[in-house]
Amino acid sequence: MGGRQDKSKRFSGIVSAISSISWLGLFSLSLAAVSQSPKTPAAPTSIAAFSDITAKSRINFTAVASHTPHKYLIETMGSGVATFDYDNDGLLDIFFVNGAHLADPTPKGTIPKKSGPQDWNRLYHQKKDGTFEDVTEKAGLQGIGYGMGVAVGDYDNDGYEDLFVTGYGGNHLYRNNGNGTFSDVTSASGTSGPTAPGESWYTSAAWVDLDNDGKLDLMVLRYVQWDFDDVYCGEHREGYRNYCHPDLFPTITALVFHNDGNGHFSEVSRKLGLDVPGKGLGIAINDFDQDGHVDIAVANDSMFEFLYHNKGDGSFEEVGLAAEVAVNENGKTYAGMGIDFQDYDNDGLPDLVITDLAHERYALYRNSGDGSFANATYVSGIGRFTSLHSGWGIHFVDYDNDGQKDILVAQGHDVDNVELNYPQIHYREPMLLLRNIGKGVFSDVGDSAGDVFQQAWVSRGLALGDLDNDGRMDAVVSTNDGTPHIIHNDTVNTNHWLILNLVGHTSNRDAIGAQIKLTSARGTQSQMVTTAGSYLSSSDKRAHFGLGPDATATKIEIRWPSGITQILTNIATNQILRIEEPPLTK
Repeated sequence: MGGRQDKSKRFSGIVSAISSISWLGLFSLSLAAVSQSPKTPAAPTSIAAFSDITAKSRINFTAVASHTPHKYLIETMGSGVATFDYDNDGLLDIFFVNGAHLADPTPKGTIPKKSGPQDWNRLYHQKKDGTFEDVTEKAGLQGIGYGMGVAVGDYDNDGYEDLFVTGYGGNHLYRNNGNGTFSDVTSASGTSGPTAPGESWYTSAAWVDLDNDGKLDLMVLRYVQWDFDDVYCGEHREGYRNYCHPDLFPTITALVFHNDGNGHFSEVSRKLGLDVPGKGLGIAINDFDQDGHVDIAVANDSMFEFLYHNKGDGSFEEVGLAAEVAVNENGKTYAGMGIDFQDYDNDGLPDLVITDLAHERYALYRNSGDGSFANATYVSGIGRFTSLHSGWGIHFVDYDNDGQKDILVAQGHDVDNVELNYPQIHYREPMLLLRNIGKGVFSDVGDSAGDVFQQAWVSRGLALGDLDNDGRMDAVVSTNDGTPHIIHNDTVNTNHWLILNLVGHTSNRDAIGAQIKLTSARGTQSQMVTTAGSYLSSSDKRAHFGLGPDATATKIEIRWPSGITQILTNIATNQILRIEEPPLTK
């Protein structure tokens, strides 16, 4: 508990430094030219250090996947996790999605329901001493069916984060009432989606203002057309029955819910061109061509990956093949699962990374700036480090605050008996930490990063956030049919950092879709505000930047979803900064 107490003291000092930046004197519509390449050498290497503080946090949760001898595909996939501040006390809370009991066998046409507290979703409130308390019942977030994913966003712009929970048999929208409780407004909002067996397997979702009207819309992926059919896959001998490959099941379209502004949503996927049939598992947003309109990337399982280009006229076009992100370096499809969409090489252009199964290698696509991407899987080193691994949740994250985004991956195979036929592949796997060493190259530093990266888990969801507000990014990992892991970042160095908490007014209040460019003496970094990415999970909306040795951000340029451009200059580091969107001028 000594480390936790020390960090609590540091947190008290940091909270007192959290400030609100007024737009007065800082608002400018002029764009200044900024450098996009480092001007000084990278900060000295610091040794990565992480620890599992789950026991210290007092979180006591076990995910229910309900594995059966019949090996239903749904047993392998869930579930997700969210890090967010539901009560606005400045401390991140944690929400876990949970499955439900499955009978053996489960009859075709069944929509599973939660059978008791062991199946409940769980909300944990963080207390000031760094421990967590279970407030699920008080909050009214126990859930109903077999849950899969979660997306966090303030859809009604009231200043409190709301929850959207996906699952098999329909979705649930929970409105944050602002008093520690949530209301299930699914029916009134029209966001359940089809609930019939075979068309109601929902996975990842993303809140994003698709038409820049100041209200968050919602894109919800579906996996495959699937029901509890008693289909036998694998060898017909004891212990060798297997989960069926997704190739056996038809594709299905995503759903897109437009926020009508009165608590109701309208499904508009076909109208917007976001209805290409897929097998969606991961979703992330960014503006890949820097035209001021948010684009959407989707990780599909064993088929083309999708990149939806926002045409700026209220519609989208799927351009994955043309942009060269639909397949791997050999022109083959792969089992796309987790995804992230940020700028890892600090050239001002967002890049893509997608996880998959062993023997496929995680895919890294570097944005070329001409509407296409170059496959960087091999030249970056990622291919070498991932050929025998299976990844799910993934994020770009600057764990050591050196100004370069690293990669963190939650790993584990989907087939529990995979080692019978492939002894070199493992069902349980340690997490993967890849350090960005510059020039587009990554190095595996897990062996020296602590016992966390030696422990083998069946990991699935991954959510990021600075849990104790000390400027170092932490992580929460969910597992399949097991306990979660709260991963604390203990990395020690002298590098500086900034966390920016943007608050929209003309734009959506969460500022999702805002593009941030931060310049310091070493160069410029860019990041889009989002809670999406990873796999079935939702991360803290606050934007984190490492600045290495630079104690000042010389310029922060924000392009808000409303079109407003705001410029801040000479901002001190090592603080959490609240930035309000300035008013729209005519």
